Amino acid sequence: MLHQILTIVGITALVMLSPGPDMVIVMRNVNIGGRAAGLRTSLGMVAGSLVHIAYCVVGIGWLISQSILAFSLLKYAGATYLIYLGVSTLRADAVSLKATVEQTVESSRTWFFQGFTTNLLNPKATLFYLGVFTTVITPDTSMLATVVLIGVMVMVSVLFWLLFVQTLGTSFVRRVLDRGQKTVNRIFGALLVALGIRVAFVDR
Repeated sequence: MLHQILTIVGITALVMLSPGPDMVIVMRNVNIGGRAAGLRTSLGMVAGSLVHIAYCVVGIGWLISQSILAFSLLKYAGATYLIYLGVSTLRADAVSLKATVEQTVESSRTWFFQGFTTNLLNPKATLFYLGVFTTVITPDTSMLATVVLIGVMVMVSVLFWLLFVQTLGTSFVRRVLDRGQKTVNRIFGALLVALGIRVAFVDR
């Protein structure tokens, strides 16, 4: 059991630290809406992860990975959404910082949705959780052990996002981001478009 817990902690931490759509979206939203936006986005990520875990528990994750149509629909939907967010961010480059701040109040309700949708439509997340549920958490794993391991996996994710957002929200980082607002928008926009294209070519 201890070995399984350490394995779950290790692989979850490595995946969380790997740059990807989730990390870029959180960074983008912290840059636009501050720490609160980042926390709401992260909460959406965790909710998306719970959905992945739920369907892997009942075996649907395996069906998605084996169905060419289902997997293709998932990855193209995810790619389209990321490219849309990337283009929107690039277009926001022409908007003044004052206008961006004013829009933040109106769009604050979308942070959770963006995090949830990005995570849910990420085919790499599907493959990650499917890998966990075929190598670490197997049909032979007891119900109690399964619940504990899932709890550990979620806890690692939550702690990572809390630390990540707290770091991005520090006054020093915020000052750096604010000074280079247009450049940061270009970077995040280009990254999201590039990640969207990359997701479109993900193989099962």
